[in-house]
Amino acid sequence: MGGTVKVYGMPMSTATARVLMTLEEKEASYELVLVNLLNGEHKHPDHLARNPFGQVPAFEDGSLMLFESRAVARYVAKKYESGTDLLRSGNAEEAALVDVWLDVEANHFNAPIYAISYQYVIVPRLFGGAPDEKVVEENTAKLGKVLDVYEERLSKSKYLAGDFFSLADLSHFPYIHRLLKTPKATLITSRPHVNAWWEAISSRPAYKKVAAGITFGD
Repeated sequence: MGGTVKVYGMPMSTATARVLMTLEEKEASYELVLVNLLNGEHKHPDHLARNPFGQVPAFEDGSLMLFESRAVARYVAKKYESGTDLLRSGNAEEAALVDVWLDVEANHFNAPIYAISYQYVIVPRLFGGAPDEKVVEENTAKLGKVLDVYEERLSKSKYLAGDFFSLADLSHFPYIHRLLKTPKATLITSRPHVNAWWEAISSRPAYKKVAAGITFGD
């Protein structure tokens, strides 16, 4: 499977951004093929052939077509030897800790931060509505409890899996980037170790290259 891989998605999509940052960290050549979510292109038959759930991204590497951004990110991290060692596969203990915190992101962190982001970003900007403050507050409480665990962990190491940047850290970046543009930014900034962790992530060149596309113009 040689040549440039293709990512079918939209920069403002957090899932697309996760894949793009992984590719940037691995110094991989790629082509971003725009799938316009705002006019429904993700539901067109040609895209459904790439991602049967009608979501973005889809990822093409020769004859291989993948979807689900976390799976794509893991594939990219395994495929390319260049760039950042995101999975620490040469050290079983470090690799296991990367896996633990990848699971934490998917199973504990993602749902509440997604709900807050949806209310503050998607509802007003795409649907012209007002945030449901009850939903926001319920999920603020949930996310706060998760971030308290992060604060304790990050008091002992610079990054989640250890003193090294990994895919576990990277996978958090799209929604934290978006959360910081909402009234709930203090969930991050009020926790000194979480905030220092975020500052380390957001200082990376790959972050700076990808982040501008996911802001909905703000």
